[in-house]
Amino acid sequence: MIILCVAVLTACSRQEAPPPPKPKPTPGRTLRIGLIPEQNIFKQLDRYQPLAGYLSRKVGVKIKLKVLPRYGNIVDNYRMEKLDGAFFGSFTYALAHAKIGVSVVARPLAMDNTSTYYGIIFVRKDSGIKTIEDMKGKRFAFVDKATTAGYLVALEYFFEGGVKDYKTYFKETYFAGTHQDAIYDVLNKRADAGAAKNTMYYRLGKKDPRIGRELMILTRSPDVPENGLALTRDLDDSLKKGFKEALLGIHDDSMGKEILQQFGAIRFIETTEEDYRAVYEYARHIGLDLATYDYIND
Repeated sequence: MIILCVAVLTACSRQEAPPPPKPKPTPGRTLRIGLIPEQNIFKQLDRYQPLAGYLSRKVGVKIKLKVLPRYGNIVDNYRMEKLDGAFFGSFTYALAHAKIGVSVVARPLAMDNTSTYYGIIFVRKDSGIKTIEDMKGKRFAFVDKATTAGYLVALEYFFEGGVKDYKTYFKETYFAGTHQDAIYDVLNKRADAGAAKNTMYYRLGKKDPRIGRELMILTRSPDVPENGLALTRDLDDSLKKGFKEALLGIHDDSMGKEILQQFGAIRFIETTEEDYRAVYEYARHIGLDLATYDYIND
């Protein structure tokens, strides 16, 4: 009987063994996370700051957000600012992955159940422009040389339309700096045509009905991944795992659901290199080598 009791107690003891302790956060550590200049800097910070606060609590490190001033020097700024990660657009991610080896973790699933965006070429409805031929001698507004929707899509559109040198084809081309500015430059007749991402176009359109009334879309690109968080390759594996788990599980947390509501997403989804195939194919089609690409605006 005594032997039986000892055996039972020993088995119970093994079953109730406590789980291994979670990795302890590094006390006082601050991670610097970059944001691309998708829109006005203050609006960008307002959108991401609550999410950063949530991740800080979950991962156990302080997070400082840094809005990078331009798409075009995002890789240089990443190095100069000694960032640990960034929410990259699809093309800036492809560049950063090729040049500095960052790896994507997750991206948001928007309220309309999409996790992608596409590039658009748009004009004013009263411009008389309906084709690439109608654009000859006009003014075109890009966003930045380091954007898929705001530059790469336009290059593909020109290439397919037989335009070999857009700088001589148009009267003027320039880089507006943000998707928001490119859209409003066409709306306000600073430019005759422009390129931008559809999500920003429709987001602004909800607040400003003139966009729907006065602008029209001529063409769109294939879907590419929405802005996702990528982390530097030298970051501790435990921190990478912590960020991934926090983002992928945020929708199961009551506080996380509030953060998602403010951010404009249902949840975050796992993201891999394969999701960027369309961007890499675009680059190859127009002969662009990401590793050596000069992304500084002319």
